[in-house]
Amino acid sequence: MYAPGEGSPRERQRLRKLAQAAMNADQTVDQMESILSEIGPVLAGMSGTMGDLDNTIVKLEASLDHLGTSLNSVDETVARMGAVVGRLELVVDRVESLVGVAELALRPLGALESAGREVSRGVIGFLGFGGSHS
Repeated sequence: MYAPGEGSPRERQRLRKLAQAAMNADQTVDQMESILSEIGPVLAGMSGTMGDLDNTIVKLEASLDHLGTSLNSVDETVARMGAVVGRLELVVDRVESLVGVAELALRPLGALESAGREVSRGVIGFLGFGGSHS
């Protein structure tokens, strides 16, 4: 049959498969070691990046707090401005009323002035100084 030390073709095939699996496992271990050695610096870089992100978030929180305070100040100012506008509207209404009263009070003076002009024209014309009567 087979000489001593030689196995059947099946056994040889099995040994070849086992040797190939061992080589594949060895390659896989080498690849994993390479990946793990590259991950170390990446993780260290990510640690720094996360620290920077944390600092940025702290600054953002401070900025948002400041913005909130500013918006509250704007709201208070708008409320005060609304009150000022309301008071100004009252003043304008009063001034308009006073102007109306003044116009009513001055109408007789305007009529008197107009009548005075007409009388003076008539007198000037009657006396012959105006040139409208010949």
